[in-house]
Amino acid sequence: MKLQAVRGFKDWLPEDFVKYEYLIEKARLWCKLFNFKEIKIPILEKTELFVRSIGEVTDIVQKETYSFEDRNKDWLTLRPEATAGICRMVIEHGLYVRPKPLKFFTIGPMFRHERPQKGRLREFYQIDLEVFSDLNPYLEAEVIFLALKILKSPLPKESDQLYTLELNTLGCPECRPKYREALLSFLREHKDEVCETCKERIERNPLRVLDCKNEGCKKVVSGSPLITDFLCEDCKTHFQELKEALESLDIEFSLNPRLVRGLDYYVRTIFEIKAKGLGAQDTVCAGGRYDYLVKELGGPELPAIGFAIGLERWAISLFGDEENKGLLDPNTLTEKLCPDLYLVFLGKPLIKQGVILSQKLREKGLRCETTYEEKSLKAQLKNADKLGANFVLILGEKEWAEKRAVFRDLKKSAQKEIGFDGLDDLVAKVVKEVKG
Repeated sequence: MKLQAVRGFKDWLPEDFVKYEYLIEKARLWCKLFNFKEIKIPILEKTELFVRSIGEVTDIVQKETYSFEDRNKDWLTLRPEATAGICRMVIEHGLYVRPKPLKFFTIGPMFRHERPQKGRLREFYQIDLEVFSDLNPYLEAEVIFLALKILKSPLPKESDQLYTLELNTLGCPECRPKYREALLSFLREHKDEVCETCKERIERNPLRVLDCKNEGCKKVVSGSPLITDFLCEDCKTHFQELKEALESLDIEFSLNPRLVRGLDYYVRTIFEIKAKGLGAQDTVCAGGRYDYLVKELGGPELPAIGFAIGLERWAISLFGDEENKGLLDPNTLTEKLCPDLYLVFLGKPLIKQGVILSQKLREKGLRCETTYEEKSLKAQLKNADKLGANFVLILGEKEWAEKRAVFRDLKKSAQKEIGFDGLDDLVAKVVKEVKG
């Protein structure tokens, strides 16, 4: 039996991890500048939470969740998204009584049983942000602005056209029912022209047909009614003010009146940010507004807006993959995986001193590597080179007795002797050499 990762689940190798860590640091910085507080929610929730929040007839709940009955006969689900869990947290801990706005972000894995392909895994990481407050178009524009700031933060300014923003409104409970009926009537007339999945969707969730990637369905949908033709006056005014607010922030966007989201709880503003070069799975960030979810889950009426960034897709859009070269060079990050200093000890007595020296140097902030084995100078230098070490410190029994060490810069192929008076003096001088 060949052991390998479960299909759709990916190992993060060190060279992957360093890229994701870099992007997460960028995201955290911007989240905190906008006064978002980091939280953690469980990976497992009661299945009922997602049935009530996402919608029992959505594809996610019906086909894509990892749900199971535990030993206590409770049905649990690995979270397919973070918003429902954050709303549950707000209700359970009474956070809704705190001063508004409530701003939270969380970073972690989500799980959906989808067909794996480029940019789509069954375990995938998201950076999720949510704002709970009385909403207006200007606050919504600020949230979209933050999403773009995070995505573009690693890019040089001349390359910030990598991402494009698509915007739509789904109306409100006053105007959406009329649109739904018009769309339903249209889709019934064209039922024979759509795929089998969409034939099922027509009666239970017609808006999801608009999101189908099947070419035949796309052709049918191109002639469907537009939500923007059914908006009430309040929604029209709100959407116009949102567009004006985005323009005032110099945010370019395109209107996509057939843009929908795969979750039932959205109202009014929804958006997607797409990246060039990702193929079919090109949505790197998506989000929108939900006014009634907290109330539907048992809390007070508390409007909210949020978005999620797919970490793996964000990384591919910036660093590329096996097929395409990215705008950023991942080698500049993988250098962080190399040790600052490789310590070469020649002779068993020096190895004992080397254990102490290594720890003292690490306490001073140097990434040190060594081998506590009796190996030749040539073998140890070869190993230092393989590990990509920047510097080497060589200590033999004779050098130790004479209180001197050889310090070699492997990148410049240069070396010098360092005289020292005791171990602490050697540590101080080595740190100075490495850190400049």
